[in-house]
Amino acid sequence: MTTVPPPAVPHTPEPESGALPRVTMSGPDFPYAYDDFLTHPAGLGQIPATEHGAEVAVIGGGLSGIVTAYELMKMGLKPVVYEADRIGGRLRTVGFDGCDPELTAELGAMRFPPSSTALQHYIDLVGLETRPFPNPLAPGTPSTVVDLKGESHYARTIDELPEVYREVMTAWNTCLEEGADFSDMNSALRERDIPRIREIWARLVEKLDNQTFYGFLCESPAFASFRKREIFGQVGFGTGGWDTDFPNSILEILRVVYTEADDHHRSIVGGSQQLPVRLWERAPGKITHWPAGTSLASLHGGEPLPAVTRLHRTAGNRVTVTDASGRIRTFRAAVFTAQSWLLLSKIACDDALFPIDHWTAMERTHYMESSKLFVPVDRPFWLDPAVDGAGRPTGRDVMSMTLTDRMTRGTYLLDDGPDKPAVICLSYTWCDDSLKWLPLSAQERMEVMLSSLREIYPGVDIRRHIIGSPVTVSWENEPYFMGAFKANLPGHYRYQRRLFTHFMQDRLPADKRGIFLAGDDISWTAGWAEGAVQTALNAVWGVMHHFGGATDPTNPGPGDLYDDLAPVELPED
Repeated sequence: MTTVPPPAVPHTPEPESGALPRVTMSGPDFPYAYDDFLTHPAGLGQIPATEHGAEVAVIGGGLSGIVTAYELMKMGLKPVVYEADRIGGRLRTVGFDGCDPELTAELGAMRFPPSSTALQHYIDLVGLETRPFPNPLAPGTPSTVVDLKGESHYARTIDELPEVYREVMTAWNTCLEEGADFSDMNSALRERDIPRIREIWARLVEKLDNQTFYGFLCESPAFASFRKREIFGQVGFGTGGWDTDFPNSILEILRVVYTEADDHHRSIVGGSQQLPVRLWERAPGKITHWPAGTSLASLHGGEPLPAVTRLHRTAGNRVTVTDASGRIRTFRAAVFTAQSWLLLSKIACDDALFPIDHWTAMERTHYMESSKLFVPVDRPFWLDPAVDGAGRPTGRDVMSMTLTDRMTRGTYLLDDGPDKPAVICLSYTWCDDSLKWLPLSAQERMEVMLSSLREIYPGVDIRRHIIGSPVTVSWENEPYFMGAFKANLPGHYRYQRRLFTHFMQDRLPADKRGIFLAGDDISWTAGWAEGAVQTALNAVWGVMHHFGGATDPTNPGPGDLYDDLAPVELPED
């Protein structure tokens, strides 16, 4: 899911016809072509007819859970979806009380890169439209203000910012090139040159697994200047600050920039939550075993089952599920797609569910905090021409997409046209900045944010345009999430590898098989919806294999090619 703030890398034009192939978010760790797998006419595989109708528990109704359930249903299995809250997970689109229902706020994922090719398959499948997201200095963003240490700079392009910001951009590009072979890896990923990808990444994983993002910067002569590191951390050079990620593993950052997950972002028209909801309601055109017109919704009588409260193993290596209503059901296979910390706290679990090394990996998972606050406004007043004290036009917009070191950090302006009500994301913050908001109500948060923005735009009365109450979220305070998304710390590569490769269960003891992990925190690219989709497809392959099924030889799945693509394995002794 795309909740990571975009890092400071140069904006590259989208490929045109005849240009280099587009890079995908399959990434360097497991460069499997999920997009080709999804679009192949042979489909994702088959199970024996004797297994048709067999039930599989799918725990979690976010994007990963719904994709898993949808594809298992198409194979002829019967997914049983459990969801504690609402379909969508961190694809959460909400309205504003008393306002036009078309006015919405994206409390979770709100921007998606074109390199999310497996995600795009499902966006297209359910008929959703996308449009450019107004990131700072993006081509479709009218203007951007960078406000640092009380000094504001207005720009429409990077060239209009002070020279020091371009120096920071150059320093970051140099740092990536000299320390992480950026161009070579980016080209190898575009060309899907698997031997080259694996060669570069194996060397970098061994070299950098113990390195923080900040340490990586400090080792580069290009970032010898503390001032440049501070600017990069606070506001980047115009596309977003990264100081909240500084303690994390540099490998996490490289996965994002190599695959251009930071660029060309698009939003889903009408809200991202429509994607899992439409998949839930969609009757596939081609389906095995089930009658035409069958959907996940129809298999469940319209609603998923409630929250899971207990998971344990029973005789025959079955997985037994107890839900919040007290109902107990036993399954030959289950897929757990919710955040893994729930297995340590909200859900009573047997130790026998997973090998001890996998439990350790889940316990060591590091989650980022994140908060947002949105308000509805009467119109996109920020596009009004600004005037000076004498009433003369300045050639600037009244207000801009804003990056600042003040409490708000990031402010985004979202509209559907000049004559319609619009929405402002007054603040988008991470980690310590998010925790500063945690004790405050939505109204209290809004007051502090308006005060901060008043210092940047002293002549703009934002309050008089507000037409409804604010909506907010702090993901670390959400009971079924406890954080926004996983972000590995230095030394966590081995833990992540255990979680991602869990779908290859022939390698596990026989009494530890049958329950599969999926979701974006199991992926190598947590925080991005693409990772949720990819791990869902891994789990689908795993369940299919568990039931004795197989893929078509012309369309091998991720498990079929695992030995050729397996992630780097670092020694543990």
